[in-house]
Amino acid sequence: MPYRPVAEPYHYQAKGSIVTVRRKPAKNRRRKKGNRRPFAVVIVIAVLALCGALFLLEQTVSPPPKKTAQKPVAAVKQKMPQRPPEQPVVHEDYSTAVLPHHEGVFPKKTPMAHRGTVAIIVDDMGNSMHEADALLAIDVPLTFSIIPGFVKGKEVAEAAHRKGREVMLHIPMEPKGYQQKPFEKNGLLVALSDEEIDKRMEGYLGTVPHVIGANNHMGSRFTEDRRKMTAVLTVLKGKGLFFIDSKTTPASVGDKVARELGVPTASRNVFLDNEQDVAAITAQIERLAAMARKTGSAIGICHPHKTTLQALAATLPVLKAEGITFVYASALVR
Repeated sequence: MPYRPVAEPYHYQAKGSIVTVRRKPAKNRRRKKGNRRPFAVVIVIAVLALCGALFLLEQTVSPPPKKTAQKPVAAVKQKMPQRPPEQPVVHEDYSTAVLPHHEGVFPKKTPMAHRGTVAIIVDDMGNSMHEADALLAIDVPLTFSIIPGFVKGKEVAEAAHRKGREVMLHIPMEPKGYQQKPFEKNGLLVALSDEEIDKRMEGYLGTVPHVIGANNHMGSRFTEDRRKMTAVLTVLKGKGLFFIDSKTTPASVGDKVARELGVPTASRNVFLDNEQDVAAITAQIERLAAMARKTGSAIGICHPHKTTLQALAATLPVLKAEGITFVYASALVR
């Protein structure tokens, strides 16, 4: 029977005899255990070494910083230069301001032999240099009428004067029913005293340089008042300025009082841009030219609307080539 080590001695009987089996001597046991111990120690040391290596690696290699939530940075937009703020301009309803003379339907084209002289006044100037530059680019004499108190009034007047253009004062005057519509705070009202009118007129002339004449802005009520128009025209006479009656009402006495006082004067014949349409404005310009051919001269009034600028730029050079003579407003006052 092969040898089998056991933990304790035990006895068994075989064929009438007792055999005692003892366990392996202690020396052998110690040597057996000694053979297993180095392997366990190596495992323990390896585990410890691995743990130490991991610990050192964790200490030496710093973890990446935690990402903190940041608010998205808005893209910086480059600020473009802004166009200067424009003031609202209120226009009177000129559709009923029809003069009793120079009326009638005129042909769009008349023979070249019948030439005429035309003056065009552009009202409501002083609100923007963009409008002024566009008008100055048209190679035709145009008269700029500037509303006092507009933000670009002085600058527009200086630019027009440098280009040889005439400058007029566009005097804001009380229209009918002005309480129900916007009106310039510095405008002339019928309720003002003559002394206050004089004061305001002096203020107007102090804000707009190079003025050689004036016409009324709105004023369907004010220009019907003889006494108030006398106060205004007396100031203009003292400054050596002429007056052109815009005729916002057929009952205006502006031109009559001016003649009585000896102020050079004239009256508007055609409003060019009551209707904001290039074709309609072009038709009015041709009507003005036809009137000038028939009567010798005519005065038109318009405003610096986009459609008006387009119509003027396209039509005036053609009329000039056809023989119409364009002059400044001062050439037609008497």
